Amino acid sequence: MTSSGAPTSAPLRIAFVAGVTPGKWLRIWDARMPASPLVASMVAEADAVAGLRDGSSDMCFVRLPVDRAGLHLITLYAEVPVVVLPKEHELTLLDAVTTVELADELVLSESSELSAKQAIETVAAGTGVVVVPMSVARLHQRKDVTTRPVTDLPETEIGLAWLVGNEDPRLETFIGVVRGRTARSSREQPTEPTEKAPATKKATAGKAVARQKTGVKRPSAKRSARDASRGRRRR
Repeated sequence: MTSSGAPTSAPLRIAFVAGVTPGKWLRIWDARMPASPLVASMVAEADAVAGLRDGSSDMCFVRLPVDRAGLHLITLYAEVPVVVLPKEHELTLLDAVTTVELADELVLSESSELSAKQAIETVAAGTGVVVVPMSVARLHQRKDVTTRPVTDLPETEIGLAWLVGNEDPRLETFIGVVRGRTARSSREQPTEPTEKAPATKKATAGKAVARQKTGVKRPSAKRSARDASRGRRRR
C-alpha cells in the first residue's frame, strides 16, 4: 500500500532480532493501514543485514553495530548489558557487577554454534555465565537463573534499517509508526499542535466559577490601594 492508502499486492516485510518486541508497532500498523498487509519475522543477528541485501526483508530492527554500507539506519533506543547467573551464584548478592568481578568466571559467548538461548540454558545447568542485552535475557528468562547489570560495559543500541534506493512509500509510514507520529501527522509535521492556550482559558474560567459559588469576589487593584491608604490615615 502507498501512504495514500492505495493497496499493493506484496506485503511489507519487517524483520527483527531477538529481544526486540515490535508487537505495539504492528498493532498500530494493522489499525492504521488495514488494507496493507505486513509480515514480521525474527531473524538471527548475523542474518539481519543480509536479509535486507538479498531482498528477503524490507526493513529490519537490528542490533548495532552493523555494516551500514548501502543502508539507511535510524537509532531507536539503548539496551543495558546484564550478566545471566545461576540462581544461587555468589554474585547475586550484589545489585550490580563489573567486568573485574567477572574475571574469574567462565564467560560464555554467543556464536554460530551457541545461541543466546542455548548459552542461558548452559548457565542454568551450572556451567559459566553469559553477558547479553537485558531484552535478550528477558526473552529467554528462566526460574533457575537471574540477572545483574554490568555497569562498566557499554550499552548496545537497536536501530531500524532499510536499503538505500528502496522507494516504497510504506517505509516512511512505518517509520512514522515507530517514532510515534499520529495518523494525521506528516514528515514535515511530526507532532500534533499543543492546546496549552485553551487549557489555560478553561482553568481561568473554572476559577471564576469557583469564586461565584463561594460568593467571594476578588478586590480590584484600585480598591485594594484605596483601602490601604485609608488604613494609613487612621493610624
